[in-house]
Amino acid sequence: MKLHQDSSGALNTVTGYGAGYVEVNLQRHEGSVIVMPDSPVIPWPVSSFDALTPELFDMLLAPAPEVVVFGSGERLRFPHPRLTSALAARRIGVEAMDFKAACRTYNILMAEGRRVAAALLIER
Repeated sequence: MKLHQDSSGALNTVTGYGAGYVEVNLQRHEGSVIVMPDSPVIPWPVSSFDALTPELFDMLLAPAPEVVVFGSGERLRFPHPRLTSALAARRIGVEAMDFKAACRTYNILMAEGRRVAAALLIER
């Protein structure tokens, strides 16, 4: 699904998504990624929900977003609290939703000027 015809150029916007990929500023990514408004897209080295570890969520500590939108794949699944405990300790909220909803929600929060990160799980 295409979300936008073109990107703002200044901030990372999800411009499309589908089975097995996400587009950020019209650049296609076929693996899991971390997206923030003003940082390069970061490959997120995970390919299944069951392979999630605390260390994968710890990758979100340094950018220090106020909220992480976690796209859990094709269906909504909640990460075990032990996976996100370091984020919670720093008062970084984690909102779980399916992959498509996470893409849309990231764009809304980013457009509002929020310091948001999207951790988008693309399962293989």
